[in-house]
Amino acid sequence: MFSGIVEAAATVVALEKDRENLHLTLACPFAGALRVDQSVAHNGVCLTVVRCDAATYTVTAVRETLQKSNLGLLCVGSEVNVERSMKAGSLLDGHIVQGHVDQTAVCQGVAEADGSWYYTFAYDAATDNITVEKGSVAVNGVSLTVVGAQPGGFGVAIIPYTYEHTNFHAIRKGTVVNLEFDIVGKYITALARRYLAPTADGRLPDR
Repeated sequence: MFSGIVEAAATVVALEKDRENLHLTLACPFAGALRVDQSVAHNGVCLTVVRCDAATYTVTAVRETLQKSNLGLLCVGSEVNVERSMKAGSLLDGHIVQGHVDQTAVCQGVAEADGSWYYTFAYDAATDNITVEKGSVAVNGVSLTVVGAQPGGFGVAIIPYTYEHTNFHAIRKGTVVNLEFDIVGKYITALARRYLAPTADGRLPDR
C-alpha cells in the first residue's frame, strides 16, 4: 500500500531481459536501506526487491506488468518515480494507492501556468475507468487532484516541488504514463455495473 507521495526519482542503471520478464536495476538514495522481498512502487507499479546493495537494487517486471504499464519503455538513464510502502500509523498525505496500474495514458499537452504546470492526459475510454472532478488519480505513482475530468481524459496541476523531484519534468506531449484510478471509484463502478445494469427490456433490476 502506498500514498502516492514520491520519495525520489531513481535512475535506471541496467536492464536485463529474462525470457518474458525484465529485471530493472536502479540507483536511488534509499537503496542501502532496502532488503530483499520489500515492495517499492515504480512509476506507480508495485514491484518486489530481488537484489540490493548500498547504491542500487533490482526488481523484476513480468509480462502482464510490461503490457499494462510504461515500464517496458524504460531505458538506461530513465528516471523512475519510486516510493516505499506505507508504515502502519504513518500520515496518509496523498491517497490510498495500491501500486496496481490500471492502464496507460498519453500526455496531450503541457502548459506553464505562472509558476506551476498544467498537464492533460488521454486514456482509452472503452475501459470502465473514470475520473471525477476534484477526485484523486495516481499518474506515474504521484497522487494528484483531477481537474477538467471528461470521458477518456483529465488534467492535473503540478507545483514546482513535484515538478523538480519527480519525473514530471521529463513528461512531454506524447509521453506514456501509468494511471491508477481511485480504488473507491473502481468499486462503485463495478457495483453499479453488476447491480444497476438494465435488464434486456431496459428496466433496472428490482433490488
